[in-house]
Parts: sequence; structure tokens; C-alpha cells
Amino acid sequence: MIGLLGSYLRRPYKELKGEVLVLPSRTIVVVFCLALLLLPLLTSDSYTLRIFILAGIFAILAASWDLLSGYTGQMNLGHALFFGVAGYTSALLNTNAGLHPGLSIPIGSIAAVVAGLIVGIPCLRLRGPYLALATLAFPLILTGVIFAVPGITGGELGISGLSVLTGSRVGDYYLIMVLALVLGFVMWKICNSKTGLIFHALREDEVAVRASGINTTRYKLLAFCLSGLFAGVAGGLYVHFMRIASPSSLELMLSFQVIIWAVFGGIATIYGPMAGAFVLVPLTEYLRNMPPPVDEMRMLIIAAIILLVLLFMPEGLVSRLRDRMEKVCPRCKIRNIASRHECRICHTALD
Repeated sequence: MIGLLGSYLRRPYKELKGEVLVLPSRTIVVVFCLALLLLPLLTSDSYTLRIFILAGIFAILAASWDLLSGYTGQMNLGHALFFGVAGYTSALLNTNAGLHPGLSIPIGSIAAVVAGLIVGIPCLRLRGPYLALATLAFPLILTGVIFAVPGITGGELGISGLSVLTGSRVGDYYLIMVLALVLGFVMWKICNSKTGLIFHALREDEVAVRASGINTTRYKLLAFCLSGLFAGVAGGLYVHFMRIASPSSLELMLSFQVIIWAVFGGIATIYGPMAGAFVLVPLTEYLRNMPPPVDEMRMLIIAAIILLVLLFMPEGLVSRLRDRMEKVCPRCKIRNIASRHECRICHTALD
């Protein structure tokens, strides 16, 4: 029995040692995930936990934008649409039908998938700035609908009195943080699969992909739906954590913030936008509580940091740091630690 247990324990240890610890970037990701999970044990400050809860929600949202715009190149300037549709759907089901958040959030996410189809189908023939402007219009249209039927949506005041997620701040933290890490991993696996390869090819040359016999329409719609699904989860979690669904969840500024987080961390990586949210959201909140004049200049400070990163690291903060710590084998394309002189797989010279 002990030997059997030891064999089961040795297998994950070998995978951890052979696949994770061999690369600095993967090691940092593991340490960062453990730090997030251990944070409630290190501090009981409710405000600190609230900041990281919001960062976790926005990390899911930023990664979902990267899944669509970063990988397929379908520039979406109205990503808050999926966030808001799921939030309002979940809020209406919770307040009017009495559904538990465990049911209302998945249904809200399905509503966001439907919104992805509604946006994706008419935008299939659009490219570049025309597609961006078209996606920008949908949140504005939905905001107008919300203001037009205040008896259902609450108008400018929104829908308040929603059910809590778990009933405790620590419970909310672990629920959202585990979901953020799991969904981030799922999106990363999707983008590293055959489907992700086709997404990447669509961004590089859609005509060549179509000429190779691949149904580009189906994959672009799939990207819209998957992006809406994950953004919908973030929207449902947000409204139940804040206990209110308001038109602010559809604001254009939220869509622009998502793009800033993604570009800051590094697009077409999934973990880059998530890292961007985990860096910029807490930094913005902590600058808000600094003494004058720092608190009044917090947006200027954040803007300066973002501009410096984009100036010296145009590929994104996380992507630049990874490229400095690792190098790619020219033969098998496997990443290796920068200090190695030959590939760990095919032993090709790296220098």
C-alpha cells in the first residue's frame, strides 16, 4: 500500500520537476499561484482581499479578450458587452426567479455566448477598424435598452440586493481565485491546442487559412462564443460580489481597461493579460490610498508606467521578462533556460 502511494506521488513530482521547474517562467507562475492561495493566511485585511478578488475577476475578463482579439486578431473594442450581458442576466434571474448564484452565473454565461453569436455573425465580413467600430456600438446599444426599460433593468440605478456568493470575504476570495486560475489554465490549453493554432493562423493570414480548406467562419464564431463564455463568468461573479448590476458594467472605459491590461502584460499569451490585471488593479487601488498629492496623481502615475512599459517592452511586460529568462531552440522550438548552451530535448546548440 505504501509503495503504491509512493508511486502515485512520484509521478506528479517527476512531472513538476521535468516540465515546470525546468523553466523560470513556469516556476514563477507556480509560486505566484501558491502566493495567491496562501494570501488569506498571511493577512485578514478585508480591503486587501477585496482588491485581489476584483483583480481575479478582471484577470478572467482580460484573458477572455486575449482569447478573441489577441489570438484571432478580431479586434473587439466592446468587450464589456459580454461582461454586462452576463451580469444583468444573472442579476435578473437571482432577484426575480430566486435562482442561486451557482445557477444564475452559468446561465448568464450562456447568455454571453448568445451575445457573442449576435455580435459575431453580422461582423464576420468586417476587418480591421470597421470590425472594431462595429463591436464598439453593441455596448452602447445595450446601454440604451437598459435606460429604455427601467422597470425591468432598474435604469441608471441598476439592480441591487443580489445574493452573496459565499457569505464571507475569505470564501469569496477562494472561490473567485480558484476559478480565475482554473479558467486561465483552460483558456491557455485551448490556445495551445489545434484550435488555438488555427486562431493564431487566422490572425496572421485569414486568406491562406481559408485556402487550406479550413472553415474560417466557424472558427471566428467559436472564438466569439468562447470569449463571451469566459467574460460572462467574470460578469456574473462581479455583480454577485458587488451585489449590484449597473450600467457601469457596460461602460466603454471598462472595455478600454481590458485592452490596457492585455497589452501591458502581453497579448496572445493568456497569462500576460491576467498578470497585467493582477499588477495594475492592486496598484491603482493602493495609489488611491496614498497621501496627497500621490492619490490625486494616481492616474497620471499609472499612465506613465504603462507608457514606459509599451515604449521599452512593446511585446508586453510578461513576454519581455520571459524572453530574457529563456530562449527557444532553433530546431525543436522548445523553450530552455537562458543559461543553457544546448537544448534540453534535442541537444542542439543554443548559442
